[in-house]
This record gives sequence, C-alpha cells and structure tokens, in this order.
Amino acid sequence: MSQPAQPETTDVPMGDEMSKGAGVKLTYETISGVAIWLILAALIIISALLSPAFLRQNNITNLLKQSAPLGIVSVGQTFVILTGGIDLSVASVMALMSVLAAGMMAGESSQVIPISLFCLGVAISIGLFNGILVTKLRIPSFIATLGTILIVQGIRFLYTGGAPKGEIPDDFRFWGRGMLGPIPAPLIVWVVVVLICLFVERRTTFGRRLFAVGGNPATSHLSGVNVHRITIMAYVICSFLAGVAGLMLTGYIGLADNWLGRGYELNSIAAVVIGGTMLSGGKGSVLGCVAGVAILTILYNMVLLLGLDVESQRIVKGLAIIVAVALYARMRERGQG
Repeated sequence: MSQPAQPETTDVPMGDEMSKGAGVKLTYETISGVAIWLILAALIIISALLSPAFLRQNNITNLLKQSAPLGIVSVGQTFVILTGGIDLSVASVMALMSVLAAGMMAGESSQVIPISLFCLGVAISIGLFNGILVTKLRIPSFIATLGTILIVQGIRFLYTGGAPKGEIPDDFRFWGRGMLGPIPAPLIVWVVVVLICLFVERRTTFGRRLFAVGGNPATSHLSGVNVHRITIMAYVICSFLAGVAGLMLTGYIGLADNWLGRGYELNSIAAVVIGGTMLSGGKGSVLGCVAGVAILTILYNMVLLLGLDVESQRIVKGLAIIVAVALYARMRERGQG
C-alpha cells in the first residue's frame, strides 16, 4: 500500500523569519519615532517660504521665549498621560503662582528665592492632592482635576479679592524674558527640564515603571510595582512643572494675572498628543513632546505672520491634533500588522 504523497515544504530557518519580522517592526517603530521631527523640519521650511519674517532674529527669539512655558507644562503633562491620566488643572496652578508671586514678593528682590520656593511647594501640594484623588478615591483624572480647577480658582480669588495686587521684581522678570548672550533665559530653563526628565524617563526605575503602569496597571501591580505611588508622583511632577511655567510666564508678562495660562491645559495636551504620546498611556516620550510644542508654536506664529485672525489658531490646533492622531494610529496598526 503506497503512502500518501507528502506536501512539498521549503525549509526556511526560523531565525531568518524572526529577524525579518523584527526588522519590519523596527522599521515602523523608527518611522513613528522620527516622523514628528520630519514634520517639524518641513514646517520650518514651509514657514520660511511663506513669510520672510519667520527667520528674522527677533521672531525666532520671541518664538523660543513663548514656547518655553508651554514646553515645560507639556513635559509634565507627558508624565501624567503616560500613566493613562490627564491633568486639566495646570492652567489654574499657573495662575495661582502668578498672584502669589506678585502679591508676596511686592517688588522686593530679596524675596524672589524664598517666595518662588514657597509657590513651588504649593504647586507640589496641588499635584499630591490630584494624585490622591485619582488613586486612593478612584476618581477619573478628568473629573478629579476638573474639581481641582474650581478649588484653586476659589483660593485664588479669595487671596486677590478679584483684583491681583503686588509687583514683580526685575530680578524675577529675567527668567521670563531675559537673555544670556544670544540665548533666551526661558529656553535654558526648558532645556534643563527636558534633559532631567529625559534622564528620569529613560534611565531610572521610576521611568520604566511609569510606562508599565500606563501600559497595564493590573499586570504592573501583580509584578510588584506600587501603581499608586508611581501615579501620584506623575501628578506631583506635572503640577510642579506647571508651577515653574507659571512663575516663568509671570516674569515674562511682568504682572499678576488671575487668568494666567488660560488655554495651556488644552495646548499642553495637544502638544503631547502631536508628539506621539498615546492618551491611553504606556507609549510616548518627552522628546516627542518637545517637537509637538515646537510645531504648535510655529503654527500659531505663522497664523499671525500671515495676517489671519487669532481665532484661526483654534482651527489650526484642531486640525493638527486630528492629523497627528490619525498618522500615529496608522503607523501603530502597520507596526502591529
């Protein structure tokens, strides 16, 4: 009795298949990582072609000064979004820093350091409060930080009576609009913040656990990660950096403002999303956030240079978010395919 014919097979080493698949996946990961920077480079070229004023020294300097506060807030927002949360209270924290700094410094240079430290301590307390609401009371981050907005607004108006008072010392204003040679002082602060946070993100246990918590909190907990502690720390860092940005922006405008930073909560989220961080958590980077901030800042600047109305910024921002999310979703699907 003859044996049934066996189907012909082609021997393909398993290692070759695996390496080929890994190569494809690596290609897509690489594309998604550099795409935001290619978009930024293209935007700079297009902006220079559309408006000769874009590359003028004064415009570039103003761009760097204006982008620094948003950049610092967005770095903090990145940490929270990596955990799968969101912090809407950053703008309220910035405004509180403004009225406290101006009111307590009262124009005295000797009070700059102690009052700045006090303000940052208040910001840290607000972040701790947000983190506890989200972790211990299990309140969704959107609702928790929305409630914090109202609380901080109430504190702010009780302190000012609705009319901010005080004066900003010249020494303090330097960090908002000063120059160190050709380099804006706010840019230096932003670069330092980015470098520190990049180190934390990539070289520390906290950074690795931050991604793990955002990717799968249940698995992280079973692996021995203190999910609550990591999440609380993310909110503390975010609020602290919002405090830094609030003090910097106060120095830039040179006066107290009850509504300082209005819109920064949405702009920071937009910058983080455009930079490639997933709102679901677990994927993203501080470096991508920097590119997202640069793209938003340049887009807003071009709207003004081209003489379009300010409301056009809203349309530009909305389109930028939609396009960025669509592109990253497409890349992620291909990378998994």
